[in-house]
Amino acid sequence: MDAIVTVKTHPLDPLSLKEIAAAVAILRDDRALAETFRFPIVRLEEPDKAAVATWRAGGELPRLAFILTMDIADGQTFEAIINLTDGKVADFKRLPLDEAPYGQPPVMLCEFETVEGTVKSDPRWIAAVKKRGITDEDIPLVQIDPFSSGYFGRDFEKGRRIVRAVSYWREDIRDNGYAHPIEGVVAVVDLIENRVVDLVDDEKVVPVPKKKRNYGRETFPETRKDLKPLHIVQPEGPSFTVDGWKVEWQGWSFRLGFTPREGLVLHELGIKDKDRHRPVIFRASVTEMVVPYADPTANHYWKSAFDAGEYGLGRLANCLELGCDCLGLIHYFDVPAADDLGQPFVMKNAICMHEEDFGILWKHNEFRNGIHEVRRSRRLVISFFATVGNYDYGFYWYLYQDGTIQLEAKLTGIIQTKAIATGEAYPWGGMVDDNLGGPTHQHFFNARLHMDVDGGGNTVTEHEFVPRPWGDDNPYGNVFDTKTRVLKRELDSPSIAKGETGRYWKIQNPNVENSVGKAPGYKLVAMPSPLMLAQEGSTVASRGGFAKKHIWVTAFDPAEKYASGDYPNVHAGGDGLPKYVTANRPIENADLVVWHSFGHTHVCKPEDFPIMPVEYAGFTLKPNGFFTSNIAMDLPPEKNAHSRDNRDAGCCSTTETKSGCCH
Repeated sequence: MDAIVTVKTHPLDPLSLKEIAAAVAILRDDRALAETFRFPIVRLEEPDKAAVATWRAGGELPRLAFILTMDIADGQTFEAIINLTDGKVADFKRLPLDEAPYGQPPVMLCEFETVEGTVKSDPRWIAAVKKRGITDEDIPLVQIDPFSSGYFGRDFEKGRRIVRAVSYWREDIRDNGYAHPIEGVVAVVDLIENRVVDLVDDEKVVPVPKKKRNYGRETFPETRKDLKPLHIVQPEGPSFTVDGWKVEWQGWSFRLGFTPREGLVLHELGIKDKDRHRPVIFRASVTEMVVPYADPTANHYWKSAFDAGEYGLGRLANCLELGCDCLGLIHYFDVPAADDLGQPFVMKNAICMHEEDFGILWKHNEFRNGIHEVRRSRRLVISFFATVGNYDYGFYWYLYQDGTIQLEAKLTGIIQTKAIATGEAYPWGGMVDDNLGGPTHQHFFNARLHMDVDGGGNTVTEHEFVPRPWGDDNPYGNVFDTKTRVLKRELDSPSIAKGETGRYWKIQNPNVENSVGKAPGYKLVAMPSPLMLAQEGSTVASRGGFAKKHIWVTAFDPAEKYASGDYPNVHAGGDGLPKYVTANRPIENADLVVWHSFGHTHVCKPEDFPIMPVEYAGFTLKPNGFFTSNIAMDLPPEKNAHSRDNRDAGCCSTTETKSGCCH
């Protein structure tokens, strides 16, 4: 095929619609793919840090696309690299997913659509739900949830493309099915053969809860009348500038990316310091999350969704709505994407970017000399939301004017539920309503940070505070020290956050000296976060081993993209970060990747239903010896002219000074 004429673009920019169509067409023509081939992943094959540096120096880079394609007729799966510059297939290989440790491509939307018919036509499933009071008239409205299956070494799992399907009664299409779980019935569906290969029908029959717990707006016709409008106004426009996929704001600059698995990606994140641009992170994203459940019964023990690797956070991104998902003066990014057939389409409003006030940035009131100064903090918000079945996850990157970087995951949506017989206790979770329990579970995310602090090699050091023993150098018992260790090799790195000692990690550049003779760096501050509590030896612990530690550090390897490995779906385990670090490569003064696992343990309660209020998890990267001083000192002391007090006075007294902020 002829070379593709592409618009000159930055090598990290996502594939355009034209490039997606061309890449799929090149592969189809070159390999004579049948109509039964589907395309779970089509994305840019990103150049690494060294290649981008070569391009910046004037070198040429080919424009490459990565395609994962699967034949739904027999399940054979292939990875391809398409060179869009010369119009050729650069690499094409079959994945040995029929061999241990197995694994499968992510579940596709087109497969979700077929599972319901497959399950509802199975006579065993029909008989099982009828035992629980479901009638022939009910069956058309029964909700079928295909759920990634986990792995337990059973024959129907080994090398097979399966999902486990659970069911929910509904009286009306707009009913919240999760209020009415059909307990004790699980259908295992082979997605290639389109048949139920195993049916669990628990001997214990629990009645289906019938109390409605809907959440559509028609359910709440009477809403609060005492909520006054709150407007966010930027009459002169935003403070950021956008050029294609590049953004600049308050000294920060970065490029946006987006992949089917990870969703939002930040590339080449750096900040201006006086007259020079200083890199901080080459690439940042959330590569995986896992949600293991703690209920050992038939409907729940196998639930451990890897929402990125088994479904694709980017493929499930929401179209964000102005004034609802994002407030203020919004810049949306539409994302070019490919559907299951490989056809290009636009994901409208997939990424939202805006500024928001974040309270006080710095302040001091000095009574001795009458100097009273305060500056408000503003942050840039770059976000997207993904709906993965019952749960909704928001991923928010925040940039601050003092050089701080933050990632916040927002967890909301609908909990998984379990039917409980009247009068029985529920030992594996919390009750949320009559006859309705919510299984206890955990949510774990993993952020991959390909660091680039001041360019060149970086080193990670671990720090914590320890009390100094009584002695001549601590006569009053008030002294404490900072204990430091250098992570020299990969097996030094797996570590756990420790709140009581304030454990944190610095990513520094030992090749540069800061203003006080030290290495400039950034400090990773972990929020309080659990670890995976599943026992060692369990399949979920083996498959999601990244969640057993908060911190991992690896030498950069372009093949090591994801915390759980490439294909966690129906995978036997042992891949991902625990495997990567066994190479024990040097990571001191190296091109390195910091991986941070964080999350939330959820014991369900009535307040979580029918829709769970947002829970938060995340971490912060703060400059630590990176700047010579507080870089936000030059912020203007402007008073917000739209603010009013209860006396409608403009400030804190009837006399205003001209310096702004009442001082």
